[in-house]
Amino acid sequence: MLKSLPFTIGWRYTGAKRRNHFISFISGISIAGLALGVAVLILVLSVMNGFERELRERILGMVPHASVKGGDAIEDWQSLSDTIMNTEGVIGIAPFVNIQGMLSHRGRVEGVMVNGVDPAHEEKVSILPNFIKKGSFDSLKGGDYQIILGDLLARQLGASMGDKVTLIMPEASLTPAGVMPRLKRFTVSGIFSVGAELDASFAYIHLEDAAKLARIPGKVQGVRLQTEDLFRAPQIAWQLAAELPGYYRSDNWTRTHGNLFQAIKMEKTMIGLLLFVIVAVAAFNIVSTLVMVVTDKQSDIAILRTLGMSSRSILKVFLVQGVIIGVVGVVIGVLLGLLLAMTVTDLVAGLETLLGVQFLNANVYFISYLPSEIRWMDVLVISMGGLLLAFAATIYPAYRASKVQPAEALRYDI
Repeated sequence: MLKSLPFTIGWRYTGAKRRNHFISFISGISIAGLALGVAVLILVLSVMNGFERELRERILGMVPHASVKGGDAIEDWQSLSDTIMNTEGVIGIAPFVNIQGMLSHRGRVEGVMVNGVDPAHEEKVSILPNFIKKGSFDSLKGGDYQIILGDLLARQLGASMGDKVTLIMPEASLTPAGVMPRLKRFTVSGIFSVGAELDASFAYIHLEDAAKLARIPGKVQGVRLQTEDLFRAPQIAWQLAAELPGYYRSDNWTRTHGNLFQAIKMEKTMIGLLLFVIVAVAAFNIVSTLVMVVTDKQSDIAILRTLGMSSRSILKVFLVQGVIIGVVGVVIGVLLGLLLAMTVTDLVAGLETLLGVQFLNANVYFISYLPSEIRWMDVLVISMGGLLLAFAATIYPAYRASKVQPAEALRYDI
């Protein structure tokens, strides 16, 4: 193919300086439009992939993939743990006691989900120990009433390491002074930051202290599960709740954060389709370019036909030219898109520093920075799609060139 006459002529037509500079300009615009469309599509899909990854690794690394709770408090959770760990697909288990309430410090009050955990087991099901900003996760000790706060929650309360914060629970106690809410003072022994909305609403205390506050000393509310396959977690949890002796109920991440995951997935699909239309528009600019080239080269086509070149060979000449324009545009677009996708996180961070603004606030979005993840299957699909559209755009102009009649084309050149 590389040595064939149609390819040689098509290549020369693409690289030659034309008499009509407007056609050269339109050719450049076609390549630039196709390259820009491909680059933007790769960039946007990489960012959407990044959001999906952060949701999976950060938020779903903090909340349980699944959990199994008893009808009442569970006293011997260790024996339950042995049974669950023998279940296929379960790779970690940890006990928990959850308490909803409010934290108060120096007149500031914030709602919070207090998680009672065992530091020795929690690292098997949570990424929290890896994101301790100040203090230590092992600082949680039973009976010491220490608490680890999310970074945003600590800032909202104005609390720092060593400060005392008061947990107000949604229960009342009858005292000689009347009905009073249940309160407990904690010492801040750590601050974590995962860069997500959980930084503003989660706090952690020791399992033993949480059990006392929940009035189930020595017991737990349930166990959290870490599964090998995130998407099998609902099925595994339901199966365990049905098969374990006694009454148990299950919960999983799809009920707490599944809507966010589905929203990102749907947005990725819709944005991908919309941007692919932009690529299609850019690709079909090749039609106008080649139509003008055919008009400009009618005398050349007539001479080639007179010298014995077949209509099919003329068709191949302009197919080659259109495909070369498409390949150049797609290759430039892929390289530019990959470069932007690999640097967009640092570029946005630098722009935030330069302008003194934060584009993604963790109070509004579930992370505070712009993530990016390149998936080569996406790049391959975008590249192949761009090339197919470019090839499709060359068919009509090439067919029109093959139908040029030598006598008609040369009539006015004699």
